[in-house]
Amino acid sequence: MPTETSETERKYDAGHDTRVPEFTEIPGVEQVTGTHETFLEAVYFDTQDKVLSARRITLRRRTGGADEGWHLKLPLGPDERREIRAPLGQPDVVPRELRDRLAAYTRGRELTPLARLSTRRTVQGLYGPGGEHLADFADDRVHAINLRGTDQGTHWREWEIELVHATAKFFDAAAPALTASGAVPAEHAAKIARALGDAWPPALAIRPAKPRKKGPAREVLIAYLDTQMAELIANDAGVRTGAGEAVHDMRSAARRIRSALRIYRPMLRRDAAAALGRELQWLGRMLGRPRDAEVRRDRILAKLHQLPGEQDAGPARGAIEHELGTTYNTSYQRLLQALDTRRYFDLLDALEDFRNRPPAKAKAKRPARKASAKLVNNAARRMDRSHRQAKKIGGGPQHDNALHEIRKDAKRLRHAAETVAAIHGKRARRIEKAAKRIQQILGERQDAVVARELLHSLAAGPGLPAGTKTVYEELATAETRAAEQAEAAYRKARKKARKLRLR
Repeated sequence: MPTETSETERKYDAGHDTRVPEFTEIPGVEQVTGTHETFLEAVYFDTQDKVLSARRITLRRRTGGADEGWHLKLPLGPDERREIRAPLGQPDVVPRELRDRLAAYTRGRELTPLARLSTRRTVQGLYGPGGEHLADFADDRVHAINLRGTDQGTHWREWEIELVHATAKFFDAAAPALTASGAVPAEHAAKIARALGDAWPPALAIRPAKPRKKGPAREVLIAYLDTQMAELIANDAGVRTGAGEAVHDMRSAARRIRSALRIYRPMLRRDAAAALGRELQWLGRMLGRPRDAEVRRDRILAKLHQLPGEQDAGPARGAIEHELGTTYNTSYQRLLQALDTRRYFDLLDALEDFRNRPPAKAKAKRPARKASAKLVNNAARRMDRSHRQAKKIGGGPQHDNALHEIRKDAKRLRHAAETVAAIHGKRARRIEKAAKRIQQILGERQDAVVARELLHSLAAGPGLPAGTKTVYEELATAETRAAEQAEAAYRKARKKARKLRLR
């Protein structure tokens, strides 16, 4: 299995004859270990159009040194990266674990060798007065060959300070000693960038403007979309590798993006927003099926455990685990297949294109505070209408559906308030909190209703032992009570949220 760590380092360009500084001149450094020399050979991989390089992601296979193997580095900040390591394996075969983590970026493109770097590295450890290992200093003499070019290679020397137990303040403390020796801050943050020279692509990441109260309303939407797109892509790898809550988190990000497009629809070209919305709905369904089955299974089994005769409910438990476990496994495999389709990759491309070149109408130029408040209040009024409609329906499936519509409207209102929290402050957060509360309460009710229907269908199955049928019926009764309790809680929460509006 891959291992994960983070590294924080800063690079300097040094001349071939530049003398290494006296490290004890750095404040806090009391001891320096002797030099340790290693020879490193690394082959860097990327797609033909260098999508990883454009995102400042590096993938290499390195031999030599204590950490030889495959290294995937994802940027976290100016000097910090998350590093994922995998064993050496085959020279030209990127490990599946790393390909899965990169799939949301490569989007079906093949990873092939990009450059080869040979490095003679001399390392010294820098220690504080108490013997704490502050940082390592690496003196690298590098020879690089662009495997897709015709040049004979380039040579350079660079220094690297990598933190071990020191804080980022150590960089500032060390800078005077390094520059006094003749080194200068490196022009490139990664060796591969210098190796490629003019072939190094410009950064692809486009950071949207921070929303301003008097700025155009489209800034609110684009900033929110950017945050949720980053969340969606970040969880792609977790879904593929079966990590914890990744399916739930990716589904939530897709829902938030779709909600934002619907909320801000008056400011957008209808055709573009609608097309993107349909694809997000498809992705949401693919993510929702395994997630819903997992939640339903855990819910029913937890209630089964609470029954007085739980020790005799083995057959019922087995049937529930089989029914919902099979649904989960089948839908999860279909989800994995969907994440490797051209349709999904095209959706990611479309999202980024939408963020970078939003199909906005003239309305999107209106001042953000006033225009966004109107959209949030529209979402609140929509929820009010759904509430009034539900009150007209006495009970049964239609009543269940009506309350489910309120839940969906509450979720939309919650997302609307989330988008404007930066410019409307406490009042937006108050609306968000109230809408979230209603969404959760009615979500609990909907889960109870769906679980109850499943249990009724299981109880109606042919040839069931009497005890097993009784267990199903008792569980269904418990879900009915849960639905009633949730509806009572909704009425209370509704009273508190009636008049929440933005100004």
